[in-house]
Amino acid sequence: MTQAEQLKQEILEKTKEYYELVHKPNQTKPFVSGKSRVNYAGRVFDEKEMINLVDSSLDFWLTYGDYSKTFEKKLAEFLDVRWTFLVNSGSSANLLAFYTLTSPLLKERQVKRGDEVISVAAGFPTTVAPIVQYGAVPVFVDMELTHANIDVTQLEKALSPKTKAVMIAHTLGNPFNIKAVKEFCDKHNLWLIEDNCDALGSIYNGRPTGTWGDIGTSSFYPPHHMTMGEGGATYTDNPLLKKIMLSMRDWGRDCWCESGVDNTCGCRFTQSFGTLPKGYDHKYVYSHFGFNLKVSDMQAAVGVAQLEKFPSFVQIRKENYKKLYDGLKDLKELQLVTAQPNSDPSWFGFMMTLKDGVKFTRNELVEHLENNNIQTRNLFAGNMTRHPMFDSMIEGSDYRIVGTLTNTDKIMNDSFWIGLYPGMGDDALNYMISKIKEFVQNA
Repeated sequence: MTQAEQLKQEILEKTKEYYELVHKPNQTKPFVSGKSRVNYAGRVFDEKEMINLVDSSLDFWLTYGDYSKTFEKKLAEFLDVRWTFLVNSGSSANLLAFYTLTSPLLKERQVKRGDEVISVAAGFPTTVAPIVQYGAVPVFVDMELTHANIDVTQLEKALSPKTKAVMIAHTLGNPFNIKAVKEFCDKHNLWLIEDNCDALGSIYNGRPTGTWGDIGTSSFYPPHHMTMGEGGATYTDNPLLKKIMLSMRDWGRDCWCESGVDNTCGCRFTQSFGTLPKGYDHKYVYSHFGFNLKVSDMQAAVGVAQLEKFPSFVQIRKENYKKLYDGLKDLKELQLVTAQPNSDPSWFGFMMTLKDGVKFTRNELVEHLENNNIQTRNLFAGNMTRHPMFDSMIEGSDYRIVGTLTNTDKIMNDSFWIGLYPGMGDDALNYMISKIKEFVQNA
């Protein structure tokens, strides 16, 4: 062993000691009812993430590198897809997924400005933002409350000659009705992007969510199923979409060489492109107006360690959902979200909706929980068409609404969710159940 290798080993051993001294006590701190904060989500990690992070920092390869390649390979294996691409956030994953569909290489299926994309208004804005940012038209359909997902009976009503794609999320880990949505897309030759950011690990009809559509997306922000701080991914089985996605992620270039590698194609200076001089350096030929959305290898290093733990994370989330459901199912005032038929959700959160006619408001219940150190969240934007970002948008031209968004508004006014992430123990879960029951029964 060289002196440098020995020193590196000592540093990594000290990193483990540091974790044991500083971070492990916080990971294993006992829960105290009424005093401990019950967060809706959080990081769950051990010394392995920190060792990988330090190992990567010592190599000082700051951009996409070996850990990134390892992560992409392992995520692809987990999802059983051909290609995955790491990006710097889940929002960037959605951006990349949508802009991939705008490539001229898709010919008559290219999404152009003014084309329509079916989505929902109840969710996180970055599922819809790329559609608007490009100049396409989002078409919003309503939700159904049983599974808190898209009302598939509205899909045909949303269709027009301009419709090119469907882009929707699996709400809080619960798969939408993929069978109905996929049949609709196949019937009308539409692209399907699955925003899988809140549902990594969920299964529908024996197959992972995110892999049914043409492109799936994930987020690795700390509250999500696994984390690398910031980070996200796109995935596909389609070779043409893979080619476009790689180009779009990496500045829009035509070259597919990895960082630090030249002339993979063997004809770097012999090809012809557009009206460029023949033999123009292929590393600097651009086939798309792209981005730079790559992660750092240090982020990927954390992700590699998280992926090893991921199956246990999913299992605990399922168990925690069941404990919350069993503890709250008898409250007639609340409608609890149940699993989509033929699915096995990897739950992100536990959502509930006040039934019509109850004697209290969502905000009163939420305030009671927050005052008792229980963190709560609305279903993100609720109805994003009611937010200030839509003030300058014109309904009927910049966006369309199919029918009335009655259930979407119901979610906006009467729904909220609490956490069930793997860092929660039975004490925290039972505490949340008791405080919700306490309020409802005394209201």
